[in-house]
Amino acid sequence: MPDTPIIAAPQGAQDTVTCSSCRACCCKLEVLVIGDRYVPDEMTVVNDWGGTAMRRLEDGWCVALDRDTMRCSIYTRRPQICRDFEMGGADCRETRHEAGR
Repeated sequence: MPDTPIIAAPQGAQDTVTCSSCRACCCKLEVLVIGDRYVPDEMTVVNDWGGTAMRRLEDGWCVALDRDTMRCSIYTRRPQICRDFEMGGADCRETRHEAGR
């Protein structure tokens, strides 16, 4: 994920949001794989609703997360939904808030 800081203003205070500083909050979300032909099949699973999703490990982290760097190991092949999850955007800030970051 990019390291370029984006300024966000949760609760009226400015906060620098970068993927390298958030410790991969979004990598615990369910990620649907819809038409993403570059995602490795071994990293996906059919979810309870019959859709394809990124497989998560028992602790809830995405299987593509590199635990040493806390960065995506398939960044250039990540699902479109991950590409659309804007660093510093409203969904990002909400996810960070819910994770206590």
